Amino acid sequence: MASKGNVRGLELAREKMRRAGVDEVAIDTFAHYYRLLEHGETGMIAEDTIEPLDMEALADVDVPDDVAAEAIGKTAVIKLNGGLGTSMGMERAKSLLCVRRGLSFLDIIARQVLHLRQQYDATLPLMFMNSFRTSADTMEALARYEDLAVDGLPLEFLQNKEPKLLAADLMPAAYPKAPDLEWCPPGHGDIYTALRGTGLLARLKDAGYRYVFVSNSDNLGAVPDARVAGWFAQSGAPFAIEAVRRTPSDRKGGHFARRKSDGRIVLRETAQTPDADREALADLERHKYCSTNNLWFDIEAMVGTLDARGGILGLPLIKNVKHLDPADKATPEVIQVETAMGAAIEVFEGARTIEVGRDRFVPVKTTDDLLVLRSDVYDLGKDFVLDQAGDDVPYISLDGDFYKLVGDFDKRFPEGAPSLREADSFKVEGDWTFGRGVKVVGDVALASKSAQRVEGGTVLDEQERLGHA
Repeated sequence: MASKGNVRGLELAREKMRRAGVDEVAIDTFAHYYRLLEHGETGMIAEDTIEPLDMEALADVDVPDDVAAEAIGKTAVIKLNGGLGTSMGMERAKSLLCVRRGLSFLDIIARQVLHLRQQYDATLPLMFMNSFRTSADTMEALARYEDLAVDGLPLEFLQNKEPKLLAADLMPAAYPKAPDLEWCPPGHGDIYTALRGTGLLARLKDAGYRYVFVSNSDNLGAVPDARVAGWFAQSGAPFAIEAVRRTPSDRKGGHFARRKSDGRIVLRETAQTPDADREALADLERHKYCSTNNLWFDIEAMVGTLDARGGILGLPLIKNVKHLDPADKATPEVIQVETAMGAAIEVFEGARTIEVGRDRFVPVKTTDDLLVLRSDVYDLGKDFVLDQAGDDVPYISLDGDFYKLVGDFDKRFPEGAPSLREADSFKVEGDWTFGRGVKVVGDVALASKSAQRVEGGTVLDEQERLGHA
């Protein structure tokens, strides 16, 4: 790769971003990662450079009530809300999806925060990091909550965008027939860049807030909990992430580890794991914890670190290779430069992790997850917090040919989700439609080559397997 071409590529990318109105902080950050790419940086974290990480559990920590109340009073809440739910066939913000009792993710998040404000007599500002694709829909949906915005702070700020780069020569990709596809988001690690570029970080500090709690809008377990806030305040740490024990469904996902060279905690994503280390990645006994993407940071520490680094936090690079048009493999390969917000844990000396219950990690990435959330596995209390009914969440596997897209999924559960409270696993192959009040008990597998209906009130148990025709 000729360096002259790369210099030209970076110049063109900078010009393109400026023309699109991208913030200078974001442009400088993009240039930092562009240079890493030029020098062959892959962002890979080899197994022999890390060791397993152990940690304390929130359940074993003493957090006095007054410490918790004081900490939540100094906390601001940010929800990552840039996703469209395209993998489930959505074209709007995924957080608009109906979850329970006619309420969307956004409704429940808003009501959780409003309830906590009342409970603790706290300001607890709530802000959403939207993308240009989710902003309008989100703000329209939140308009009904007139008391949600806090004086002097916006309800939203926008994540940045950056040009896709041709894998062949790192030049900005051009696609005149669909110019939107020339751009990509920089991953949720962009939150620090966006907070600085918009001036929001400085405004939060000036307004007297000390802590920020960040989580995904599709994780309704991520309540800004006062007890966790109190633990973080007591720890004195500049940065922390809530972790959960990995389960078999987390085998392919990222995990925490400790870097041998300097003892820092790192978060290794799947895309940063060399092929030779995939077996170690999947070893749940070796690497026991994964990230909830619920993180806390001290505002003063974040401001100080960004100032010291010229506005560039320097998160590890994630090099994502895709096709320019993801739906058309005939289009050229491009590199999307991404970062993960949790990777900031390695930037801060004294950063911490803490094990929390699985009830704080209820992400919805597929309709399998959505079925659990809509079922009676969780109760939704007056505080709008999800309470897990049993010890374990059942394993769900719905046939992707019939249930992957939300529209198809809804047609097959027209009268609501079955009862899954007593289920261990529920696997569905083929086209099944479910009536009202179906109950799943134990391990149930349904399979059929022709369309089937499970009548309302049916109890499906381990002895009853239907429609194997």
